[in-house]
Amino acid sequence: MGMVGLLYVGAVLFINGLMLLGYVEARSAGPLNIFVGLLQVVTPTYLIFTANGDGDVILGASGLYLFGFTYLYVAFNVLGGFDGTGLGYFSLFVAVCALVYSALNFGRLDDNAFGVIWLYWAFLWMLFFLVLGLGHDELARYTGAVAVVQGWLTGVVPAFLLMTGSWAGNIDTAAIVLAVAAVVLFGGAYPRYRGRPAAPVPATEATR
Repeated sequence: MGMVGLLYVGAVLFINGLMLLGYVEARSAGPLNIFVGLLQVVTPTYLIFTANGDGDVILGASGLYLFGFTYLYVAFNVLGGFDGTGLGYFSLFVAVCALVYSALNFGRLDDNAFGVIWLYWAFLWMLFFLVLGLGHDELARYTGAVAVVQGWLTGVVPAFLLMTGSWAGNIDTAAIVLAVAAVVLFGGAYPRYRGRPAAPVPATEATR
C-alpha cells in the first residue's frame, strides 16, 4: 500500500518542481497536493491500525505523515494565499526527521537504498526551508529542478521496482547508483538553476 503512495509522491514532487520552475501555475498544482496529501495521511493511518503492534511497520508508516502534511500544507498555501514561512519551518522539521529515518534505514531496517533516498528527501526539504523559511528566492529554481529529479528517482522508479518485486535483490546496487546520481545531477544543476527566477516566486508558491 505504501509503495502505491510512493508513486504519487513522485507525481506531486514532479508537479511542484515544475511550479517552482515556472511551468505550472501555483493554484493549478493545489488539487494534486490535496489528493496526494490525503493519500499520505489515510495510508499510514490504515497501516498503523492494522500493524498488530509490529514496530517496523509502524516505524515505516510514521514517516509518510511528513509528506502528507507537507502536501496538504502546500495546498492550503497556494489556494488560500497564506504566507509560506510556516511551511518553511515545517520543512526544516521534516528535513531533520528525514536524517533520523535515513539512519534507521541504514541500520535497523538494513535498506541502504532507502537510507540514501531519505537523504535525498532531507536535502530537498532543507532547500524548501531555505526558500520559504529564510527567503532565499535565488534557490527557488534550483529547488524546483531538484524536486523534479527527485520525483522520478525517489518516487516513480522505486515504486515500480517495489510493485514488480524487483527491489529486494538490488538494494545495495540502487544505493550506489542513487548516491552517484545525487552528486552528478544536483551538483551539475546548481550553477545552471541557481539565481532569481525571471519573476519573483511568492512564498506561497515555493513549496514541495
